[in-house]
Amino acid sequence: MAETNTRPTDARRRNLMALGALALLTVVLAILALMHQAREVAPHYKPQTFLPHLAAEVRDIAQIRIVSKHGMVDAVFKPEKGWVLANRDNYKVSFEQLRQTIVGLAALETIEPKTARADWLHYVDLDAPPKGAGVAITLFDGRGGVLASIVTGKNEDIGDPSGAVGLFVRRAGSNQTWLTRSVFQPQDDPSEWLDKDVVNIDLSRIQEADVDPAGSPSFEVRREKATDAGFNLTNMPKGRQIAYSGAADGVAGAISGFTFDDVRPARAFDFSDPARVARLVTKTFDGLTVTLQTTRQGADYWATISAEGAPGKPLAQKEAREIDARSAGWAYRLPGDKGQLLMTTLESLLKPLTPPASPAQTPPAR
Repeated sequence: MAETNTRPTDARRRNLMALGALALLTVVLAILALMHQAREVAPHYKPQTFLPHLAAEVRDIAQIRIVSKHGMVDAVFKPEKGWVLANRDNYKVSFEQLRQTIVGLAALETIEPKTARADWLHYVDLDAPPKGAGVAITLFDGRGGVLASIVTGKNEDIGDPSGAVGLFVRRAGSNQTWLTRSVFQPQDDPSEWLDKDVVNIDLSRIQEADVDPAGSPSFEVRREKATDAGFNLTNMPKGRQIAYSGAADGVAGAISGFTFDDVRPARAFDFSDPARVARLVTKTFDGLTVTLQTTRQGADYWATISAEGAPGKPLAQKEAREIDARSAGWAYRLPGDKGQLLMTTLESLLKPLTPPASPAQTPPAR
């Protein structure tokens, strides 16, 4: 009897063992298949630095030239001035943009090779500028020798947790393209290379602004304490009212957050005609005075900046000297909305005049 009960149990055990062995074999075969597949699709090269010698030659870089269909950036190191934009009358270069570009180029790392067909370069924006969509970047040493020369194209998301992107590149003179891991985005807009640190005045510091619009009556907006919520129009014209609460705040803080899109020598403009030049004088609670003169040329607004520190205010005087050292001799092309703000007129801050009521007409006699 006992023997009869044992046989089914042994049979089930053997079946389970057989199934377990089959399952194990299936897993092993799957793993082997995946390993084989991985070997088949894996690249037959190791990722490497795209410009392997550049890191050791960073100190030799004396010029960065970037050419695209949008124009050219020509950043040059001059011993007496530092890094400047040669095609912007030697205006100072943004150190942050310079750093990002050099470090970004040195850190480019290949992910995989792509097409080497010349007629396919345009698909990844690697056709040569200025006719093509590629961005050509060339680094020179102080003697004019080429340290590196590449063309960059499209970028794509590679799912990098650090935020790096995939950037298509090729070496100048070669049609072999690569997808690389890039920690920077090449900038071919000269505006992005300009040092924008000219004047930085927080709105909380501003006490008053004296405004002399082009060909229009002058006015003043002011607040008595830094804690006041807004600015008031002083010397309100008789019989008039402010357009709305806070109408004066925009022009009062026009100097705050100052930025610009381009730069040219100030001598290229005429700032002497009061009918065409608006003047904004901003005064801070701590003794700094900054003057902006703005003129319009075509659709663009251009402004000059100068500063002065009040007597007995050494910190304000120091700040004024620093502003003048950066801005003297330059005119800045302003964003359109900032230019319009600097052209604000007194009338635009006031409620429209109510037209006088027309006298009642007497009905004709019958």
